[in-house]
Amino acid sequence: MYGWENAQSGFGIVFVIAVCWALSEDKRRFPWRLTIGAVLVQAGLVWLLFGFPASQSVLDAINAGVDGLSSATHKGAQFVFGYLAGGPQPYALQDQGALFVFAFEVLPLILVISALSALLWHWKILKWITQAFGFVFEKTMGLGGASALSVAANIFLGMIESQIVIRAYLDRLTRSELFLQMVVGLATVAGSTMVAYAAILKDTLTNAAGHVLVASIISAPAGVMLARIMVPERAGAGKAFDEGEVDLRYDSSIDAIVKGTADGLSVVLNISAVLIVFVALVALANVMMGGLWWEGPITVERILGYVFTPVAWLIGVPWSEAQTAGHLLGVKLVLTEFVAFIELGKVPAAELSERSRMLLTYALCGFANIASVGITVTGFSVLMPSRRAEVIGMVWKSLVAGFLATCLTASIVGLMPPALFGQ
Repeated sequence: MYGWENAQSGFGIVFVIAVCWALSEDKRRFPWRLTIGAVLVQAGLVWLLFGFPASQSVLDAINAGVDGLSSATHKGAQFVFGYLAGGPQPYALQDQGALFVFAFEVLPLILVISALSALLWHWKILKWITQAFGFVFEKTMGLGGASALSVAANIFLGMIESQIVIRAYLDRLTRSELFLQMVVGLATVAGSTMVAYAAILKDTLTNAAGHVLVASIISAPAGVMLARIMVPERAGAGKAFDEGEVDLRYDSSIDAIVKGTADGLSVVLNISAVLIVFVALVALANVMMGGLWWEGPITVERILGYVFTPVAWLIGVPWSEAQTAGHLLGVKLVLTEFVAFIELGKVPAAELSERSRMLLTYALCGFANIASVGITVTGFSVLMPSRRAEVIGMVWKSLVAGFLATCLTASIVGLMPPALFGQ
């Protein structure tokens, strides 16, 4: 049944679109048809993926699959790390929760899923799924073939891996298409990290894996819409696509597994390094502000909580929970979504309702954080060195659009009837 919280989410949709229009390079060329169509596509996908018994069975199967992958990964991690990864303990446990070590419980999942994704791509299963989504985006959102395929790949691959798929086209993309690739890459997440997020949230959110998967799928059209608002495309632009020019290939199944594992290791090392550095920098900032006091010590986390409280309210979180939710949005932007998801999993049930946890799952599920700015610049510069200056000139704007895209996704989910999600 609809209520005031649904109306809040409606305000959030208007707010996000208005901010992106205010930052547009050409405010007179507002893509009305694309905007209306993208919102309807997102709402339709949510209804399709949650509104039918058959769809719910698929989501239940996804949750079961994530549990199976987590269990299998734990076996491998325990073989290498022993009791540190949850294996038989050599001592009596006083705190069962202390066994959760991010490096041993979550990061190994990324290795396994990265290798599995590469194998499924080599077997053409993931490739066919990606091309099907690409066809839908090309026909419903007016994207060029190369851009449509890359947007679809972003749902399952990382922001840089998805560009490798269309590497032969990168130097021929228009400015608007290039910006779109950056925004969608920041608005979505890779399949390897999807499973990791679901594993973190499975004990605190019903159907966590289903929500995380749906979040990445429907944030893609949100990213396309906001990118087109901020950097409009001229009529008739967009490159055709020739399947023969797909650059992401493997020589054999074993080659796919080995290269996929190597790619996953690179992601794991990057995530580990970024988390260490950014958590340390925030801790250092808190130390420097140690003498400041206002109803308690002033910290980066408290400041972010206050700044993003209105944004949390606009996506549909009740005001009584908005500061907690705003804090998590700020943590996602500064400390990455991994830290935000871990903190979301630790928030007591009394502080956040089931609905608020669900909306935050959608709002946090994207790579739009400050660390990803560096990853975007580095990755795109390697793939298209001649356009490095252009990438640098748009990267901060793409961060804003990518962050707002996940907030838009959360707002659209919040606008839907609660009964759709069993609430």
